[in-house]
Amino acid sequence: MAVTSEFDIDFDGTVAVITGASGALGSAAVERFLETGATVCAVDVIAPTDEDSLLESEPSDESALTFYEADLTDEDDVAELIASVVDDHGRIDHLLNIAGTWRGGDHIEETTLKEFEALIDVNLKTAFLASKHALPHLQDAGGAIVSISARSSLEGGEGDGPYRITKAGIRLLTETLAEENRGTVRANCVMPSVIDTPMNRDMMPDADHDSWVDPLEIADVMAFLCSDGAAVTSGAAVPVYGEA
Repeated sequence: MAVTSEFDIDFDGTVAVITGASGALGSAAVERFLETGATVCAVDVIAPTDEDSLLESEPSDESALTFYEADLTDEDDVAELIASVVDDHGRIDHLLNIAGTWRGGDHIEETTLKEFEALIDVNLKTAFLASKHALPHLQDAGGAIVSISARSSLEGGEGDGPYRITKAGIRLLTETLAEENRGTVRANCVMPSVIDTPMNRDMMPDADHDSWVDPLEIADVMAFLCSDGAAVTSGAAVPVYGEA
């Protein structure tokens, strides 16, 4: 079922950088921010033409959407990405750190260093580097950062410890960004549980899918956190798990 936005946000004249844009949540955020009138810079290692991409809108000369292919775990790539966005569009008002992945199943003593480092890189390092290099431009614009933590980051758990650790890191990164940028850049994160995505349905075919949250509903919250309606909110970790 399609989910439509129930509130009106006007981001006309602003520029949003959305990482992980080819995934389920990233592509939903792209859709929502385009609806608000923002110029959207969609970032991913998966191009819109790839069969694995979920981006429904493809960039064109007339489109407010521009796609940038970048490895967000590589600092040189991130620096070049941010420079390209500013050269192309003149500013950055919103940064949505959505790039991430989930892996689990092993106890700590059975988790390889490679698996641990992969989660650190994709879930935490990408948000750190994108925030680091976008901050000077967000400070100029009085902008906002919204990142993706997780409900499971609130406590330890069996089998997916490294994932929880990286998502707890996102919460602490968010709080740090909020403290260091008081009065200039607002930083918040959202905490999903199970999101209703094709991948999750394939992984958990017998689960109660009706209790899962649609990516567009989470995108609505992210848009609100970037808006003037959340002008007094910074450093927050907002639950977005509904009944899941």
